[in-house]
Parts: sequence; structure tokens; C-alpha cells
Amino acid sequence: MRVHELAKELGVTSKELLETLEQMGVSGKSASSSVPEDIVPRLRASGGKATAAPPRSREVLEPPPQARRAKPKRAAAAKPLPPVPAAEPAPAAVPAPAAVKPPAATRPAARKRVAEKPAEPPAPSGPVLQVVHGATPQVIAEKLDRSPAEIVKILFMAGEMATATTSLTDDAIRVIADELDYTADIVGIEDELKLEEQEDEEAEQGAPVPRAPVVTIMGHVDHGKTKLLDAIRSTDVVAGEFGGITQHIGAYQAHAGDREITFIDTPGHEAFTAMRARGAGVTDIVVLVVAADDGVMPQTVEALDHAKAANVPIIVAVNKIDKDDADPNRVRTQMVERGVVPSEWGGDYEFVDVSAKANLNLDALLDTILVVADLEELKGDPTGRARGTVLEAHLDKGRGPVATVLVQKGTLEVGDALIAGTAYCRIRAMQDENGRPADIAGPSKPVQILGWSHVPSAGDDFREVDDEREARHLAEEREAKTRQAELVTAKRKTLEDLMRETGRAEVIDLNLIVKADVQGSVQALEDSLLKLPQEEVRVNIVRAGAGGITENDVTLAMASDAIIVGFNVRPAAGARELAEAEGVDIRTYKVIYDAIDDIKAALSGLLKPEQRERILGEAEVRQTFRVPKLGVVAGSYVRSGVIRRNASVRLVRDGVIVYDGKIGSLRRFKDDAAEVREGFECGIGLENYQDVKEGDIIEAYEVEEFARSI
Repeated sequence: MRVHELAKELGVTSKELLETLEQMGVSGKSASSSVPEDIVPRLRASGGKATAAPPRSREVLEPPPQARRAKPKRAAAAKPLPPVPAAEPAPAAVPAPAAVKPPAATRPAARKRVAEKPAEPPAPSGPVLQVVHGATPQVIAEKLDRSPAEIVKILFMAGEMATATTSLTDDAIRVIADELDYTADIVGIEDELKLEEQEDEEAEQGAPVPRAPVVTIMGHVDHGKTKLLDAIRSTDVVAGEFGGITQHIGAYQAHAGDREITFIDTPGHEAFTAMRARGAGVTDIVVLVVAADDGVMPQTVEALDHAKAANVPIIVAVNKIDKDDADPNRVRTQMVERGVVPSEWGGDYEFVDVSAKANLNLDALLDTILVVADLEELKGDPTGRARGTVLEAHLDKGRGPVATVLVQKGTLEVGDALIAGTAYCRIRAMQDENGRPADIAGPSKPVQILGWSHVPSAGDDFREVDDEREARHLAEEREAKTRQAELVTAKRKTLEDLMRETGRAEVIDLNLIVKADVQGSVQALEDSLLKLPQEEVRVNIVRAGAGGITENDVTLAMASDAIIVGFNVRPAAGARELAEAEGVDIRTYKVIYDAIDDIKAALSGLLKPEQRERILGEAEVRQTFRVPKLGVVAGSYVRSGVIRRNASVRLVRDGVIVYDGKIGSLRRFKDDAAEVREGFECGIGLENYQDVKEGDIIEAYEVEEFARSI
């Protein structure tokens, strides 16, 4: 059991529990360290306080769990317990004042007693059993200090067959909790990771010092965000982007006098909404770029919403003021309509007119950023373990997995051990945004880190741990929990599910494997594809990840009948040969628009064609005949169009359709006819219908199919 898990159960902080373990002779390094199994019962019995005599703690080992389980049924069970420790002083002196003073004067000491602690955390719903989705009976047994066989037996009695290593559904976990009088708190793996990090952060509080502001550049596509950043940094990032569109997150540091400003450049295309939201999540100030000639555009509003949701100061940079048709006042008016009132008009938002191309007012923009940063009093703690956010990650052919991270607390150094999600690393090398080696990185510093076990997910929080062994252990534990949760969510369909689906129209799946050069592009492309209409044709992403297209991807595509979509990546030689041999379709793209358009076209091809009816002709029944073996034949006159054999027809009587079917026979005199045109007479026999009367109208039609598009 982990320190932070036991600390939460006992109602103490991880720091206090670590101090207790040290007093008991056990060296716990962090909140994620494991507590020896023989120590856990003693700590539970003592309420998280140090016990000097193991034999004595064994005597009180059993009552606390029983009292905890009995709480939901006997709410008052906790109150009779305090007299038990009160009886301890009885053999010594029993003066009346001494019996009254200890509870009030020595309340912290009273918490150390076995009987006092169970009375502190009771809630109306009973003790809480917190586990992640897909937890196994073995994990639950460890948390409850019971044997896995006992948990499996509970499930068996409830009609659920499981082994000690079976991933359980949420309902099965609740059954176990109810049976043992616990309240189940089922959380996701992300929630548990955040809890670990919060516990670690509580244990490490240092003195904060002023730090550089983290500024995110946002705005509509082609409004000059990256050009503005280029002008500030005097570099040319745009030249490295295909088509001049930013398709990755870049983090850079610029200098304004003797101060530093960290800039995060987010893409402007709407497909990168998730990336833009992630950028706003780590920022201190947002610079919203609006072109003076274009005004407020849809993605400008979208970026503004993300910035407001992040609850950070917003500076509006009105760009391209050097153009002839520039109108900065129109931009201000449009922003006022959306609740962003300039400070010069009596509002709270700073507006700066700039031109990235002509290098106008860039100093004023930087000064405004620093003034706003000073008002925010931004501080960071450079001491203790480093933690921060993974901004971007990709697989480099020569360097392996590489992640761009932003340090938010502590200081990173080469050789430190990190964990981010299910990925871990011992920092082999660090580089700044210009590719130069970096030895240390403090708060607000973006760096590229080499040495990861695999590509971490963009947006993951990273934190420093003691050594690579602990990082590997934590990563493997997280990965196992993630797999357990996936096993539960990926249950196979039951017969009831299939029977339920037969009543609905058939939905066609388009299976895709999405690969891209960086994690941010993977998430953005995945998000865009899943936003496509899913009513009749559903996009099913089998796998999505950063890195080149490998033979494993092709093998998975073969097994799942999937199409491989590659964005800024190429298939390896072996993967290409295997795909050609097995007929697996690999599509590669350089611009995200093309990828989305192609998938739209593919989905359109899978749509059921639209059916349109076309009237062929109309005939009036003038006389009916009964013919042996044929039944009733309608002697008809073709009033318009043409009547064809085997065509679909409707029989209309007094404006009401009384029959809808097909022509069974069509004759001119005694000869069969393929078709009869307007102005001619014919005999028409209807399939499986004999009730034809004079004056009826026979209307022939055909149904044409037209391709549909999304």
C-alpha cells in the first residue's frame, strides 16, 4: 500500500505519515513509497502514529477494522469507545482534576490513541473504499486488509464469477463495498495520479520567488500570431511550418530588458481546439491576436472563450495596423460586443496596436505584458521536486522519445528521474528552444527532454521522483491500472446488446489508425475526426499515437480492416512492403485540412445513397378482362410517358393509392411488350392484385440512387 493511500484512509497528511514511519525505523522517501505490510495494521490501530511496542499493537489489531465496518449499522458505536483509553490511567493516580484536564489540554496526544482515531473520520455513509476503475479483487483485498479469496467469495455469492486478477466492473466493486459496509469511491486513473501529486506537493512547500510570466499567443488562423512571435524573438518559425500554418505547440523564451517572458504559440486552425485549450491551461497571460483588416473571426471567439475559461488576464494585440484597410477601432467595437472593453474606453482589458511585419509597437506589447505580470505577482518555488506539464511530445528517429515540457515548480537537472502518465525517464539531455544544451530549468522554463521510456501524452503532468527505479515502478503500476480499466470498458457485446441493435438502422464503422509526428497533432486530428457526423457512418479510431507507421500498425489494420492515416510521418520500409502485400490502405498527409477532407470523402462513400423517385408514365384503365392463368388484366390507355415491363407501379383510385407493387405482364394485343409509349393501348397485369376497376390510374415509376456527401 502507498503512503498517500494509507494517509487518506487514516485522515492524516502524507508528510505526517512519513515522519511516523521514520520514528518507527522505516525510511519512506515520498508519498508514493510503499508501506511494509507488517507495519500497516499497526498504523491503522494507532491512527497513523508511531507505536514503540509491536506486541502491544497486535493486541489491538483486530478491533479497529471491526468497529469501522460496524459504523454504518450502529451510528453511535464510536461514542462508547473513548472510555477505553480513559481507563488506562486508573492503575496510577485517579484525582478528579486529572481526569478532566487531559482531553482538553492534550487533545493532539489523544489523537494517538487507538480508540480516539476511529471516531474522527466517521461519515454518515461509512468508511470510504477508493479504487480505480477496473480494480481487481487482489487490489481491493489489499486496501481492505483481507484475503483475495474472501473478496472472490463475496462476488461468487452475488452471482459474479471472478478470479483474484479479474478486472471488475463498477457495479461489482459497489457490491463488495456494500457487503463490507464501505462506501465505494470509484475514480479514474487520472484522479489517482492527481491525488498522488497533491500529496507530494503538500509534503514539499518552499519559499516562492518571482518568476517569468507564461504567455500564450492565441487567435484566428492567418492573423499573424507566429509572425508576431517571430518578430519578438527575431527568428523565423513560420518557414519551418508547411503552408505557413502552425501545426505544433512551440514554447520559447524572449527577453525584454533584463527580464524573461515565456511564450507558448498555439495553432490557429479550429482542428487544434484541444491543443489551444491545453495551452490556455498552463498560461498566466493570454495575448489574443486580431488582424486589424479582418476583425473578429470565429476562431477568435473560440480562443477568447478558452482564455476566459482559464480565468487569466487577456491582452488584445491588434495586428497588421500597417495595412491600408486596417481599422483598429472596428476591432475594439467588435470585442466590446463580446464583453472585452478596452482600458482606454473605461474597461479592464489592455489593447495594443502592433505590426509584426513592420515591427511597430512591439516594445509597447512587451511592456504591457510585464506590467500585467507584475500586477498578478507571479511567483514560483524553485526548491523541491520539479513538476510541470508536457506541452508536446514526439518520437525522433535519432533521439528517441522527446517531450517539450514547461517547469512550473522546482528545478530540473540532467539525471533527474521523472514520471508523466505511464511514461518515465531519467533525463539524458535537456535542450532549450534553440536546440542548445541546458543543465537546469526552473519555474516558467520550457525545455526539451530526452530519455523517455516511450512518448508521453501531451497535456500530462510530470513530476520528479527519487530515482529511475521508483519512476519505472510507478509507471508500470499506472499502466497496469490503465489496462484494467480498459478491459472493463472494452467488454464484448452480449446477445441482449445485439438484439437491441437489430431494431436500429445499421451503422457502418470506418476503422482508422491515426499516426502523427507529435502527440498534439494526434489528439487534434482524432478530435476533428470524431466530430464528423456519426449517425449512419461512424468513425472508430482503433489506435492513435505519435511516431512513424510501423509493421505493428499494419498488422493491427489487417486484423481490424482499418485505414492508416499518417500526418507528417512516413511508413517504415517493412511496413510499406507488408501493407502492399496485404492490401492495407496507408494515407499520408502534410496538412490537416487534406486529411479531414479525405476522411469526409471516404465516409461519404460509405453512406447509403439517397433514393429519388422518377415518374415514368401514366395509364388510364378503360376496361377489365379476366384471362385464364393471368387473372384480371386492365385494358389501359397510356396518357403520358411510357409504361415499362417490371416497372414499379401504383394503382390510384379517386386520388387514393390502393396498390403499390410491380407490373406482372404487359401486352400489345396478343404479344408481350417491353414498353408501351404515350398514345397507345395495352393490357396491364399487376403482380398479386386482381381488384382493378375502370377509371383507375396506373402510375409507373422508378427509384434512382444518388451518392451523398457529409
